[in-house]
Amino acid sequence: MPDWKRNLYILWIGLFLNHLSYTLSVPFFPLFLERDLGVVRGLEAWSGISISISFLVSGLCAPFWGSLADRFGSKPMLVRSGIGLGLAHLANYLVYDLFSFILVRIFQGLMAGFGPAALTMVGSRTPERHAGYALGVISTSTAAGGILGPLAGGVLAHAVGLRGCFIASGVITLLSAVIVLGVKEARERRATVRQSVLSDIRRAAATPGLPAIYALILIVSTSVLILEPLLTLYVVRIGASAEDAALSSGIVFSAVGVATVIMGPYWGKRGGRIGYGKTLFIGLLGGGIGSALQAAVQNIAGFALLRFGYGLFFAAVYPALNALVVQYADKDFRGRAVSLSQSASQFGIVAGPLLGGMLGGWTGIPFIFVLTGAVLLGAAWYVRAGRLP
Repeated sequence: MPDWKRNLYILWIGLFLNHLSYTLSVPFFPLFLERDLGVVRGLEAWSGISISISFLVSGLCAPFWGSLADRFGSKPMLVRSGIGLGLAHLANYLVYDLFSFILVRIFQGLMAGFGPAALTMVGSRTPERHAGYALGVISTSTAAGGILGPLAGGVLAHAVGLRGCFIASGVITLLSAVIVLGVKEARERRATVRQSVLSDIRRAAATPGLPAIYALILIVSTSVLILEPLLTLYVVRIGASAEDAALSSGIVFSAVGVATVIMGPYWGKRGGRIGYGKTLFIGLLGGGIGSALQAAVQNIAGFALLRFGYGLFFAAVYPALNALVVQYADKDFRGRAVSLSQSASQFGIVAGPLLGGMLGGWTGIPFIFVLTGAVLLGAAWYVRAGRLP
């Protein structure tokens, strides 16, 4: 088996476990803040802050970790991040006040970088003719983790409490660090000095298509994560009992992941036939309509079903965006282009929960669904208008 394919399988498992551990506990942060830490006033805002602050710190530290990856390789960064994130999850078990919880989330941001390191390795170490396929395959790992994580977290939180989820998240993340030890990475001595981040940004800006794709990644990530601190609270408000809130929320969170796994391979093949720009438009259009419709549903079963329908279309979006990054970037710039796309996604991951937490408490959660739908439909119009090369 070629090394690139062997690495792809190992990284898929590692990234799956890493995302599984994340979705096992993070979606239930609002319940943890309310029930265990006693946060009542400004719950939506604090939920958004607790999610965003980790990604903000991660984004600030990314250039430093990227520099170390250039010197020592991506594999040590994967192991470093897996161990650090595992310890951060375990530390949440010991938290009993809001201040300590935020400190642990900052530490978690310092240790982050597992996902970007895995995607960068896949994008830069895979032969050009297989790069689009490999990035499509690796994207399904987070979708699969997004299915099992909330479901397992909901069942576990219902059985042993939310703190039990933190223990499980820590152990699974540490396991992902052990698994990626099997990745083979050829150590290459670079003949040239590493380009600065600013130089990479300038080159990306001068590459037709990449700036538009990065903007879309930022917009899409923000629109998706804007709901992260609100979905659990919304499920409670439309009928879930306090005892079943975690389990019901887990089912709702998993609905999109199930749809992604079902439709992801179809959209990948479809994109190869009709073009990734067209599948991106279909995904954004269906996702926008599905998101807006969620504001009108006031029962849990209907809401979960609509989330599933939204996911069937939205499954086309991220694989298409990743494939377009690879398509537009020159071969010698592909790894850095993928890294920059992850930075754009990271900014959206920071902005989304903050905006959701602030707006959710001010305008009401249904308005956020309408706003997200409008943004995705606007992005679909942009793609349809032929703004991409």
